[in-house]
Amino acid sequence: MAASTASTAAVTPSAFQTSSSATRLAHPPPYSKSFFNLTTKTLPKPLHITLSKKNPISDVISTYKKSETLGSDSPFQSNDDDGGDDKPREECGVVGIYKDPEASRLCYLALHALQHRGQEGAGIVTVHDGVLHSVTGVGLVSEVFNESKLDKLPGDTAIGHVRYSTAGSSMLKNVQPFVAGYKFGSVGVAHNGNLVNYQSLRADLEENGSIFNTTSDTEVVLHLIAISKQRPFFLRIVEACEKLEGAYSMVFLTEDKLVAVRDPFGFRPLVMGRRANGAVVFASETCALDLIEATYEREVLPGEIIVVDKEGVQSFCLMPHPEPKSCIFEHIYFALPNSIVFGRSVYQSRHKFGEILATESPVDCDVVIAVPDSGVVAAIGYAAKAGVPFQQGLIRSHYVGRTFIEPSQKIRDFGVKLKLAPVRAVLEGKRVVVVDDSIVRGTTSSKIVRLLKEAGAKEVHMRIASPPIVASCYYGVDTPSAGELISNRMSVEEIREFIGSDSLAFLPIERLKGELGVEESKGFCYACFTGDYPVEPLGKVKRIGDFVDDGLSGSMGSIDGGWLAGIKKKVNLKEEVSF
Repeated sequence: MAASTASTAAVTPSAFQTSSSATRLAHPPPYSKSFFNLTTKTLPKPLHITLSKKNPISDVISTYKKSETLGSDSPFQSNDDDGGDDKPREECGVVGIYKDPEASRLCYLALHALQHRGQEGAGIVTVHDGVLHSVTGVGLVSEVFNESKLDKLPGDTAIGHVRYSTAGSSMLKNVQPFVAGYKFGSVGVAHNGNLVNYQSLRADLEENGSIFNTTSDTEVVLHLIAISKQRPFFLRIVEACEKLEGAYSMVFLTEDKLVAVRDPFGFRPLVMGRRANGAVVFASETCALDLIEATYEREVLPGEIIVVDKEGVQSFCLMPHPEPKSCIFEHIYFALPNSIVFGRSVYQSRHKFGEILATESPVDCDVVIAVPDSGVVAAIGYAAKAGVPFQQGLIRSHYVGRTFIEPSQKIRDFGVKLKLAPVRAVLEGKRVVVVDDSIVRGTTSSKIVRLLKEAGAKEVHMRIASPPIVASCYYGVDTPSAGELISNRMSVEEIREFIGSDSLAFLPIERLKGELGVEESKGFCYACFTGDYPVEPLGKVKRIGDFVDDGLSGSMGSIDGGWLAGIKKKVNLKEEVSF
């Protein structure tokens, strides 16, 4: 594990004031009600940005230390024949805390609660006496921070970030929050999501002289803020966000403000709470609020910007959108079951998905088990509806490190066996229904089926608590390219044969929408199930190596860079923009 620490001198910004181009929302409306533009300016596309100076971000804090662990023996270069779980991966989680004397330690605990959203890097930035202090590092939250590191983070306001990203030497410099100095002061930012127009924005900025220190799309936001001529600070954020397309839930920290913003579609979650001492807290999930004893108040609405400073909590409309498109996979896989996401209980959603599977795809069985941990609640729902006992047929090891040494005599399905151990007493001679949240490539599912049958299961019936994933996500979820998604290449019966189960069924998408409700279902994004994108990706926005979960299958030439075949025609791109 390596960490970097830094601080920057404060430059006092102008006093916060309300601009005539902004409208304050004293009582923020519900989704799609009475939202109107914060600014009326519309930007032509493609964007051509004129910069006033060659490198507007004058002092990007980047005292990155090269980690000794990032060489050939890097812990991120796994010897596993699986490379990890065959699942989509949430890119990151964010936290913001305003006016609590133990801000850094509370931020540290909140990041622990969000560890499932990112395990490869973590960071915290605080402000004290007008100076921003930063500690970032590679690894789990517990590996990056200790007592001495937290002592270097004084102040009563903080933002934090946990990240999932690719392995390699570029890891550390991409760990957030980022901190930068510009003309009017300093700013820190933590971002959850993905900007689909990142490449075009970066190309325009570089063409006009901007110098980038990372490969993260979040750095584009800092450059856009730096070149903005708007005052006060939150209007700089507004002007920057007007240029962004895609998913972003962000928290910003300045010398005297904490700002939270969510994109107009509301792709990624962001909630607001308050501690008993009045401290305001923002987090990606309510589970983070629970751990630090903050009371959940509400979501940050799609298209909303919340400014917290000595004047109190002020809400503004960033940009309107009549219909949110929140990520349905938060309820299927990413969020913890004890969280409230998009105003719904994740536990109740998954339990209902399991019930629907039992109703739609019943099968004679003796026991229902789950692929832990994300399949457990759906399996409980399935078992309850089917009237069949739920038991732990697979035990997950939570102590598998990033690397391990395999015996010279290769063990079949070594990676899966390290993580999952079958319980023969539950499985032997039984007709087993095994519930999982999703199938991505299908490689792990086939190994699990084989594992169960080797443990004595008479029959194995796979039930998946989501519709088939046929398209890549471009809004902050790390998924393989469409060519690697097994449901994009095979029918359900072909997948069943591939994984070796006795039967296979997915959650029907219409029943999923029906469970959400006629009106509420319109507020979710189903692009990974349908290929219909609320915001079309511009160019080739995924690269080989942007995902590391079960190993690349097929030749490098067979990977389509993230494009779904049907989508490429749909957007009428004559030429792919590669990078």
